[in-house]
Amino acid sequence: MNPANDTAHVTLTARLSTAHMDSRRGVVRVHAEVLSALDLREWDAIEIYGTRSTAAVVARAPQGSAPRVALLDDVTLSNAGIREDATVVVRPVAVQGARRIVVSGSSLAMTSLTPNTLRQALLGKVVTVGDTVSLLPRDLGPGTSTSDATQALRRAVGITWTSELLTVVETEPRGAVSVQPNTAMAWPGSSTDNPGRGQDPLITSSRSRTGDGSGGTTATAARATPAPRGSAGPSARPTQVAAEAPVPVGELVGVADQVAKLTDWLSLALDEPELLTSLGASPRLGIVITGPAGTGKATLVRSVCADRNVIELDGPGTGALESGSRAETVSQAIDAARGGGVLLITEIDALLPRDPEPVSSLILSRLRRAIANDQVVLVATTAHPDLTDPRLRAPDLCDRELTIALPGGAIRRALLDHLLRDVPTTDLDLEVIALRTPGFVAADLMALRRESALRAASRASREGAPAVIKQEDLLGALEVIRPLSRSGTEEISMGGITLEDVGDMVETKQALTESVLWPLRHPDTFARLGVQPPRGVLLYGPPGCGKTFVVRALASSGQLSVHTVKGSELMDKWVGSSEKAVRDLFQRARNTAPSLIFIDEIDAMVPRRGQSTDSGVSDKVVAALLTELDGAEPLRDVIVLGATNRPELIDPAILRPGRLERLVFVPPPDAEARTAILRAAGAAIPLAEDVRLDELADQLDGYSAADCAALLREAALAAMRRSVEATVVTAEDVESARKAVRPSLDPDQVASLKAFADRRAAD
Repeated sequence: MNPANDTAHVTLTARLSTAHMDSRRGVVRVHAEVLSALDLREWDAIEIYGTRSTAAVVARAPQGSAPRVALLDDVTLSNAGIREDATVVVRPVAVQGARRIVVSGSSLAMTSLTPNTLRQALLGKVVTVGDTVSLLPRDLGPGTSTSDATQALRRAVGITWTSELLTVVETEPRGAVSVQPNTAMAWPGSSTDNPGRGQDPLITSSRSRTGDGSGGTTATAARATPAPRGSAGPSARPTQVAAEAPVPVGELVGVADQVAKLTDWLSLALDEPELLTSLGASPRLGIVITGPAGTGKATLVRSVCADRNVIELDGPGTGALESGSRAETVSQAIDAARGGGVLLITEIDALLPRDPEPVSSLILSRLRRAIANDQVVLVATTAHPDLTDPRLRAPDLCDRELTIALPGGAIRRALLDHLLRDVPTTDLDLEVIALRTPGFVAADLMALRRESALRAASRASREGAPAVIKQEDLLGALEVIRPLSRSGTEEISMGGITLEDVGDMVETKQALTESVLWPLRHPDTFARLGVQPPRGVLLYGPPGCGKTFVVRALASSGQLSVHTVKGSELMDKWVGSSEKAVRDLFQRARNTAPSLIFIDEIDAMVPRRGQSTDSGVSDKVVAALLTELDGAEPLRDVIVLGATNRPELIDPAILRPGRLERLVFVPPPDAEARTAILRAAGAAIPLAEDVRLDELADQLDGYSAADCAALLREAALAAMRRSVEATVVTAEDVESARKAVRPSLDPDQVASLKAFADRRAAD
């Protein structure tokens, strides 16, 4: 399909990028106006259409770049089938995380690179079938490779790794995909044994760590919770490669309890099994470590087991093999761990999915026998425990669980201190950064540091000043970096507004401040007074009066993750789908706490029970929401905010204390409020002296906040119609706009909402 038929596209002139940091990394830089026109953020994906279609990630071009120019590296130009100065069409593209990618390359690369190293090098890149891609890590933006990738490539291939090019042969799913930490990488025709290998490349061993002590570079605190995960040690093949030293246990931040438990369990099972046997208990040990991506599950195991024989099995890579090879690979790993070793299976949900294949039973049987008889400890990690075969949790297999949660504000502050301890900085207020990074793991904070360093280096290059990271660099990086925990969700458009910029709605702002911001800013006060903060707030009022606007201002505080959804979006005709959507929404909010769930048009989601004709779907959704709000699993650090203009249609059970207990009426703006709205909306519009906003506001009875903003936009267009060279908007233009923009408020609806508010106040 020719993208020129798509409305969301721009036509640009392709130029070769000369920036070294972008060289062959699959990054396309465009002017900020192009990003705005396509409604894109930096590091989003775009489709580039020349003589063929390809995909890449987009970033902002340097200051002074021409607006109609796209800067591409030579590989991306080739992928698009064009030369420099050719015309290209650029548009947004929906990208899925790849489950499996097959690439081809030189014989040296195919015999030397493990799937782990290959995935680490390509992490964060966006590719399509037929693309050429380099091994140079993207190393820019959120969730991308670190120096671990370059070290692994240098050890495996030598100096030629920088010029090595691969071809994408196959992707699953089809279309534009991104390389993720759980993507299975493979060579064409790969099986259990690749050419030149003695044992399976998916198995790595840490035996060399306990030998002569030579083990590569010393890990820094930045690897405390890395994403993506790098190789823990050399590949189990005849020619050993120097292993990287694990992160010292003392440098793991925020997981002291998990370290203590894991150390104790391993000591009893491997070092003193006779104690358990004397008490009639089996010394077998199987552990599942769960937690969101990037929280350092595998790193924790590597650090605690630094002086033990650790055999690591790559779950995504093994799970991508055909059934026979999959079982054989697991058997090889078990054999290598026999006699007192730890078998670490990363991302086990890819190897043993919830919907099992016949080979899953064979794999589970072999794992069960290994931990029962061969003094093997099984440790499995997963970020998706609900997608893992439930038989893994059987009492005779993995009967113990450790959970690594997202770091809270104090831990994020400690991680920032650790990450920046050896970096030249000045005047940093890390407390502010920690408050504004909810949902961030250490991997995200590493990306934040990287983005800040790029900004500091760019400033130092322009000004000839020393390179130091300043507070402004960190704050600027926050506008770009999106945490892994929110990588699959939509985010509310915030802009630069804050609650202080909202000129009216005093009661609304006060209610939101008390319900949402106070629990974050003053948790000790709530604890001291022995009260729980409110669970939820319902905003109701006429359409266009700023309900969503004030939520956007609240989100701009940056102190909580915001999940926004329309009530109608959660309704599905399929049995159980709507309830599952509600559960998934709240689970995402818990995973990124502190967070705010904003449900617009909530009346469509939770109507009065017993009055619908949809086969009971609405009743089940109401029940699911009630269960999430005050069910058995506590809702900690999650606030639910609903908005509606039909509050009388909402099921009363939702509005009782402990649920959406605060009802706040957002009335139509009065003359004073309309003046404030006009001043805010007209801040960037050059108004002539004859335009008196206070007098205009008095004449706009019946206009909502949206109507007032639309009036000034229409007035600016009227000025352009009068003269394309117009420099100011006159009172005549405003009067002309009033003929086109009429008041939208329905007097009957406003009266009904006011009556509802009066009844609530009387009760």
